[in-house]
Amino acid sequence: MSTCLTLTHSLSYPSLPNSPAIPTIHPPPPSATPTTTTTAATVSEPHSSPSWTDLLRSQAQASSFHEAISTYTAMIAAGASPDNFAFPSVLKSVAAVGDLDLGKQVHAHVVKFGYAGAVPVANSLVNMYGKCGDIHDSRQVFDKISDRDDISWNSMIAAACRFELWELSLQLFRSMLSDFVDPTSFTLVSIAHACSNIDDGLWFGKQVHAYGLRNHGLGPFTNNALVTMYAKLGRVDDAKALFDVFDNKDVVSWNTIISALSQNDRFLKALSYLRLMVCNGVRPDAVTLSSILPACSQLEMLWVGKELHCYAVRSADLIGNSFVACALVDMYCNCKQAEMGRRVFDGVLRRTLAVWNAMISGYVRNEFYEEALELFIEMLSVSELCPNTTTLSSVLPACVPCKGFLDKEGIHGYIVKRGHEKDKYVQNALMDMYSRMGKLEISKRIFSSMDKRDIVSWNTIITGCVVCGFHDDALNLLHEMQSGQGENRSYILGDYEDNGSLPLRPNSVTLMTVLPGCAALASLGKGKEIHAYAIKQLLATDVAVGSALVDMYAKCGCLKLSRIVFDQMPMRNVITWNALIMAYGMHGKGKEALELFRRMEAEEDNNGGVSPNEVTYISIFAACSHSGMVDEGLSLYHTMKVNHGIEPTADHYACLVDLLGRSGQVEEAYKLINRMPSNMSKVDAWSSLLGACRIHQNVEIGEIAAKHLLDLEPYVASHYVLLSNIYSSAGLWDQAIDVRKKMKEMGVRKEPGCSWIEHGDEVHNFLAGDSSHPQSRELHEYLETLSERMKKEGYVPDTSCVLHNVDDEEKETMLCGHSERLAIAFGLLNTPHGTTVRVAKNLRVCNDCHAATKFISKLVDREIILRDVRRFHHFKNGTCSCGDYW
Repeated sequence: MSTCLTLTHSLSYPSLPNSPAIPTIHPPPPSATPTTTTTAATVSEPHSSPSWTDLLRSQAQASSFHEAISTYTAMIAAGASPDNFAFPSVLKSVAAVGDLDLGKQVHAHVVKFGYAGAVPVANSLVNMYGKCGDIHDSRQVFDKISDRDDISWNSMIAAACRFELWELSLQLFRSMLSDFVDPTSFTLVSIAHACSNIDDGLWFGKQVHAYGLRNHGLGPFTNNALVTMYAKLGRVDDAKALFDVFDNKDVVSWNTIISALSQNDRFLKALSYLRLMVCNGVRPDAVTLSSILPACSQLEMLWVGKELHCYAVRSADLIGNSFVACALVDMYCNCKQAEMGRRVFDGVLRRTLAVWNAMISGYVRNEFYEEALELFIEMLSVSELCPNTTTLSSVLPACVPCKGFLDKEGIHGYIVKRGHEKDKYVQNALMDMYSRMGKLEISKRIFSSMDKRDIVSWNTIITGCVVCGFHDDALNLLHEMQSGQGENRSYILGDYEDNGSLPLRPNSVTLMTVLPGCAALASLGKGKEIHAYAIKQLLATDVAVGSALVDMYAKCGCLKLSRIVFDQMPMRNVITWNALIMAYGMHGKGKEALELFRRMEAEEDNNGGVSPNEVTYISIFAACSHSGMVDEGLSLYHTMKVNHGIEPTADHYACLVDLLGRSGQVEEAYKLINRMPSNMSKVDAWSSLLGACRIHQNVEIGEIAAKHLLDLEPYVASHYVLLSNIYSSAGLWDQAIDVRKKMKEMGVRKEPGCSWIEHGDEVHNFLAGDSSHPQSRELHEYLETLSERMKKEGYVPDTSCVLHNVDDEEKETMLCGHSERLAIAFGLLNTPHGTTVRVAKNLRVCNDCHAATKFISKLVDREIILRDVRRFHHFKNGTCSCGDYW
C-alpha cells in the first residue's frame, strides 16, 4: 500500500494504523537553521532527540522497516528534527518496502531541513530511488553529489545493474577509477554481474578479476560473484577452477557453484559438489535444495530427489520454504511422479503463485491435462492470487488435448482481459495452441504482431508449420530467421535486444523441429545443409538433434547415412534407438532391426543402458511385419511384459494384426481383434485388417472390418476407398459403385494421390493425371515411350489397379498418369545419369506402378527409391528391395 508523508497535511501511516498522526511540519526555528557557514550536519537542533535516532537506526539495522518508518512518523509528530543519522535509516527502510511516493516525501524533508548536501544522506537517496524503480531521479541525485565516496559510486552502479543498464554500469565504473576512488568488493560484485550480461563480458570480466587480485585480494563475496559471472558466460570450467582454489567457502559459495553447474547442464558435477559441501561440514539450506533438485529432475534421479526431500522434511524452515516446495514439485513431476508432486503441493500451507505454477506445468508435462485445467480454475476461485504470464503459458498447452475443455479460444479472451496478450511467452504458447488446433493462420497473425521475437518464438511458429503439414513454410521461415528478413525485424539475442534486421542462430530445438520437415518432403539436400550447420555449430552431438538426423536420413532413403549418424552419437536415448529400428523396418530390413533391438537389450543389461519402451515395440513389430517375420514378432509380443514390464496397448495389437494379415493369416488377425480387451480402441486394428483384406482380396472379412470402421469413423475416406478397392479387385463393380455413392452422400472426399521429388532448391509436386507442371507434356510423352519399351520387355499393365469400369486402353492411359510415375519421369529427365532418383508418395503405391518401376529401373539403369505411406521400395536392375512383400 502506498504511504505518503506530507508537509502540509496531517495524515496517519496507512499500513500502521496504531501510529500517531503526523502533524503539520514546520521548519526549525531560525536559530537552528543551517547558514552559509554552518553545515546541516553540525547544527544542534533544539527539538532533536538522540533517543529517536538511536531507535530508528536500531530498527532499520534489524530489518524492522515498517517499525522504523512508524518511529520516524512519531519522531516528526513529537517535534524532533531528523538529522544526517536519521535520514539514512528511514531511507533504507523506505527502499526496503519499495514505496516511491513515501521516498519522495522523505526526500522533500531532506531538502527542507538542509541535508541534501550531506554525502551519507545523498547516498541513501541514490539507493532508495534505485530500489524503488526511479533510475532517473537516482542519477539526478548522484550527479549533484560534489564529493562522491565509494558508497556513492556503489549505490549508483548497483541501481544501473538493477535496471539492466549494463553498459552504464561499466561507464560508471570507469568514471569511478578516473576519479581515483578505489572500488570495493561491493563494486566488483556489481561489475561482475554487469559483465555476465554483455557480449564482450568475458574480456572485461577477466580484467575485473585481475584488478581484484592485484588490488584487494578476493574475499568470498567477490569470488562468488566471479564464479557466477564465468558460469553465465559459458565458462563453467573457469568458474569451477576459481571455486576450487579460494578459501573460506561459506554456504553462499557452495550454493553459487552448485547453481552454476546445474544451470549449465552439469548435473552430475553439481551433485558431486553437493556431496563435497556436506563432507566439508556445510549444511545445505533452502537455496542449496532449490538449486540441486533441478539436477535430480533433469537426470530423473528420483532416489536422490527423495533423499533431499527427506532432508527437507527434518527441518521446518526447509519444508516450508516455497522455493524448495517448487523444486520438489518440479522434480517429482519430471520423474513422472505427478501424484507425489501433488502430495507435496497439498502439504504446502502458504502456496505462492510459483508453487501453483509448478504443479500446473507438472501436470501438463505428465499429460494430465484435465487435472492441470482443474487446478488452474481452482487457483482462480479459491486463492487470492492472480495468474501471471508463467501461469498462462503453462496452462495453455493443456487446452488442446483436453477434450472436456471446449472453449479453447475463450482462454485467449481471458488473456486479453488480463492484459497479457502482448507478453512474449504467452504469445508463444498461444501460437503453439492454435497450431495444434490446425489454425495456423491465427498463429501466423500472432507471430507477425509480436513486438519482439526470440528464438523460442521462431521455433514455435516453425513447429506449428511442421505440425500442420506446411513443411515448405517451415523451411522458408528457417531461411528468414537466419537472414533477418522477417516482416517484424525486432529480435532478442539472449538478453540483448536488437531492433535491426540481424539474423538469429538456429539452436538445437530449431534443428530438431525443422528436420522432420525435411524428412516429410524427402528434401535430402536441405537436410544435409542442416546437418553441416549442426556440425559447424557443435550441435550434432546433441541427442535430440542426432535422433532427428537419424530419422531424417532414413526417411530420405539414406539408410547408411542414418546408421553412420547413429554410430557417431556419443549419447543415445530411447528415441534414437526407436528411430533407427523403425528406419530398418521401413526399408524392409527386419533382421537388422531385430539385431539392433537385441543390442539395445544387451546394453541395458550390461551397463544400465536405455530400456525399450512402448514405441520401441511398435517399431520392431512394424519391422517384422514388413519383412514377413511373423514368428519373431509373435515371440516378442509374448515376452514384452515379462522382459520389460510393458503391457500391450491398442497400437501394439494393431501392429500384430498387420503382421498376421500381411502374411496372409487374415482369419488369425480377425480372431486377435476379437480377443483384444474390451476397453481398448480397435479402430487401428480394424484398419490394419481391412488393409490386409485388400492385399489378399478377402471380401468376407473385409466387409466385417469395414462395417466396424464405418460405424466408428464414418467420415474417414480411407475406409471407403479400401472397401471399394476390395470390391473392384474382385470384379464386384456394383458394390464398389455403391460404396463410392455412399461416400459421396456422406460428403467424404478421398485424399488425392500426390508424389514429390526434390530437385535443386525446390520440391516438385505431382498429382494423379496432373498437367499443371511446366514439363507436363514432356513427362507424359516420356512415360508413353517408356511404356512401349517396357511392354517389349514383358511388362503387362495391371489394370485392376484402375478402379473404374472403363475399357483397358483407357485404364492403361490412366495408369501412366499416376503421381509417382510423373515424379519418377521428372527425376529421370532432370538428373544426371547414374544418380539415384528419390520420390515420396502420400498413399500406398499401387501394384501396377510397383511392377512398372521395376522395369523402368532396369531399362534406364538407375536406382529409384520410392517412399510410400507405409515403407520404402528400392528399385534396382528390375527388382525391388521389398521382394514383392508389402
